[in-house]
Amino acid sequence: MKIAAVDFGDARTGLAICDKQEMLASPAGVIQEKRFQQAVEKVAAALKELAPELVVVGHPINMNGTVGPRAEHCAQFARQLEEKLTVPVVLWDERSTTVSAIGYLNITDTRGKKRKEVIDAVAATIILENYLAYRKNKREQEAE
Repeated sequence: MKIAAVDFGDARTGLAICDKQEMLASPAGVIQEKRFQQAVEKVAAALKELAPELVVVGHPINMNGTVGPRAEHCAQFARQLEEKLTVPVVLWDERSTTVSAIGYLNITDTRGKKRKEVIDAVAATIILENYLAYRKNKREQEAE
């Protein structure tokens, strides 16, 4: 199944997509938009071009498992995004993905403006990789 992931942010929103075999998650770009409603519109348009069968939106739950204002804002974004699309939109716990993205960019020595341009797409890719791993593990457990 072709799946897309979204890392929603106040200024930039990262996108990622996987192949139909769910083997490879790749960055698919960054939407630069600070206005909430316009961000929903632009992300929906980008996703329609990517043509996923499912969209995963990062849900930044607090480390203690509670849902704070940022997580609720992302949930609202996911609800509005789903209204614009013809495919399901699900929330996925994204705790620590931005930290992982920063670590990856440090390892690859990506700095300055380039770093700012790609960090959100890298975070979306990590969200998607985590979701794909979950789906694979779930299939393996059901097969046992």
